[in-house]
Formats: sequence, structure tokens, C-alpha cells
Amino acid sequence: MKCNVGNIDRTMRIIAGLVLIALAATGTIGMWGWIGVIPVLTGVFRFCPAYPLLGINTNSKS
Repeated sequence: MKCNVGNIDRTMRIIAGLVLIALAATGTIGMWGWIGVIPVLTGVFRFCPAYPLLGINTNSKS
């Protein structure tokens, strides 16, 4: 797995994911908010499996 998520993309994914998880945990948006786990994991591991399929790479180091 080659890193394909850049710093800004990574930060946005983690923040958005944590917000969704928090909203789901408080019952504000229901169970769909737990989908926020996916952007958190892709931000932490710096790899998005959809990016290679779409030919996207936001990591400027590669």
C-alpha cells in the first residue's frame, strides 16, 4: 500500500470522520454516522483504496 493521501486530505478526513462518529454516538444523525470510521482509517493509514482506481494521488511526496 503506497501512501496516496496528502496532509490536507488526511486532516480533513480525520476531522470529518470524528465529527460523524461523535454525531452518531450522541444519536444526532443515527447509525449512518458510524460510516465516519472509514475516513478516519483512511486518514490514519494515509491510503484510500478508491484513489488508485480513480487515478488520484493527493500525496505530493510520491
